[in-house]
Amino acid sequence: MQRREFIQRSSAALAAGMSAGMNACAKPATVQEMDQAVSAVGQLPRRKLGYSKREVSVMVGAGDWAPDAVEAGIRCGVNFWHKATEWPGGTVPNTILKNREAHYCTICVDRVGGNHERGRIDTEEHYRLVKESAKSSGLGYFDDMQFHFGYHNVAEVKQNRGFIRAFDRLKKEGLVRHLCLSQHSYNGNFRVPGGQSAAEVLTAVIEDGLYEHAQFAYSYGDEPAMDRLLALARQKGFGTVAMKTARGVGRLAQNQAIMKKFPAGTTPYHALARWLTTSSQLDAAVVRINSLSEFVDTVSGAGKSMRARDRRAIEMMVAHADQEACRLCNECMEFCPRRVPIADILRFERYAVDYGDHGVARRLYARLDRRADSCAACGTCLPHCPQGLGIPRKLAETHKLLSV
Repeated sequence: MQRREFIQRSSAALAAGMSAGMNACAKPATVQEMDQAVSAVGQLPRRKLGYSKREVSVMVGAGDWAPDAVEAGIRCGVNFWHKATEWPGGTVPNTILKNREAHYCTICVDRVGGNHERGRIDTEEHYRLVKESAKSSGLGYFDDMQFHFGYHNVAEVKQNRGFIRAFDRLKKEGLVRHLCLSQHSYNGNFRVPGGQSAAEVLTAVIEDGLYEHAQFAYSYGDEPAMDRLLALARQKGFGTVAMKTARGVGRLAQNQAIMKKFPAGTTPYHALARWLTTSSQLDAAVVRINSLSEFVDTVSGAGKSMRARDRRAIEMMVAHADQEACRLCNECMEFCPRRVPIADILRFERYAVDYGDHGVARRLYARLDRRADSCAACGTCLPHCPQGLGIPRKLAETHKLLSV
């Protein structure tokens, strides 16, 4: 057996062994463990992103990755970093600082004076935040300035240029280089009058031609509106990065009954990485990584073509997710007579169940002005869910989980 073939076949076993040896004690990886992880994953392929044609790794790293995963990612060629102001301890890895031009670092900029629904776009506040963060982070500048959560509707894209004005000022001062956004859906959101879907908003953004690339929720399953958006983006040279990619993967991996039937020679996260990077029209994808073992399990699949076992795995993952994990499309929300923020609640459920962020999920849930216990279980929403999710059941389960 050739060495490369051995590494590919053994990466899942290595990840399992590392998980058993490391997660229990939560110690930093040894030199040998790190070398094994890097060898198992290899060098990641890169693709050209957006109008600038920068070559970025097909897997996007993040400031909230586990420190060992960050180190392994750098050694494996991850050069595009989301949430670059959120490194553990507030310290940017020295490897990135010493070779700054080789890494593309993003700052996420939120609305001010409220949350993503009620806050405002404010040129001066955005300018001040980014300028201060460029200095305090030690990065000196940000490659990408991202409008976090994005626009509420097409009209706001066309009429409110406040974020773009802040970017232009910062770019002239050498503090940012590229303009991007992460776009959520606001259709059916009672707190955002006139809200529209991510696909509708991003279509307008692409046609506007000012933003270079976007992040948006995208995962396996039937999503025709987003697939059409991806085709348009490819045609126009607009960059696309998927977020919220692990739809139900975390809970599936913990389901012993399903995992007993899971195809041998692959894992849910490994199959996901293969699918995202070789069977979609995406340029890159973000996957949450909580440990070095998760890094190996997931990223060892990036850039590798789908095998029969991976295709079967994705089929099983779609079937499970359609019963358990919301796509966050918002299609059902406008029909709820009690105005329950269904997509927000089930997004927080993902944070808890799939990502393990129980504390974050509970804090966000507690801030809602209307929670899942407002649901009357009338079923009005059910005919409008494209995946056939049992929404009242999921809301009841999530309230029990997050209201503790």
